[in-house]
Amino acid sequence: MFINKVSPSKIKAYYECKKKYKFKYIDYLRNTYNANSNTDALQFGSYIHKVLELGYNSSSLEELRTIAKECRSTYKFPKSRDKGVDKILTNFLRFNSQLHEHVSSELAFEVEMKDDYKMNGIIDRIVKGKTGKYLVIDYKTSKRAATSTDLYKDPQLMMYAYAVSKMYKVPLDEITVAHYYPHMDKLISLKYGKTQIGQFLSVLQNKIWEIRKKKKTEFPPTQNMFCNWCQYKDLCPEFGGTTQILEEAIRKEKESRDQSKIIKG
Repeated sequence: MFINKVSPSKIKAYYECKKKYKFKYIDYLRNTYNANSNTDALQFGSYIHKVLELGYNSSSLEELRTIAKECRSTYKFPKSRDKGVDKILTNFLRFNSQLHEHVSSELAFEVEMKDDYKMNGIIDRIVKGKTGKYLVIDYKTSKRAATSTDLYKDPQLMMYAYAVSKMYKVPLDEITVAHYYPHMDKLISLKYGKTQIGQFLSVLQNKIWEIRKKKKTEFPPTQNMFCNWCQYKDLCPEFGGTTQILEEAIRKEKESRDQSKIIKG
């Protein structure tokens, strides 16, 4: 199965479940096929990401509140969650005031790698300190904050560190990667060493070739802790999904994409 680009979301899906990877990146299914799924947390997280993306240069709480109000109708989650937004904005305003130079928000990157493939993705925030060193921030709204050990093994942050090193021509030891939890006002950060990133890239390269060598029938499902939240659960053979149900889903989504192309001209 040919693959010439790898992103944090792709590699995360492949690690979680190879069948999930197939549904998303080979069958190109974008809809949700899980009757019991609850997207409230995902919608709220996307909402907060958008507000912080647009509000990075805000100097007052009122400015952030205005941005939050303007964005609210785009996202669907219970009104009960709105009561926590002001605390998030207050925390972010204080945290943001301590940062030195804004470099980018929602930076879409694409970096050339070995064996004719590229690494791509989107970085929430990059800032530059007074000493010229970089801080790469990934905003999080989960209930539990990650530990430094979690971050040490995080392929997404390792990809970000490598990409920033390449794009801005800065050594890895001058790049700090972090999760920032605005609802807790907590920053969890660390640096990766050159050896660790080198080992990670080697493993990543092997995973790319592993995927490239597979046939469509060689992406088995794996039952694990992610199943209940998987958007493809009702299509999965582990939970009653059939070939007929999958083929119908593929057909309908393809027709929908084709129709959208026609409309756009």
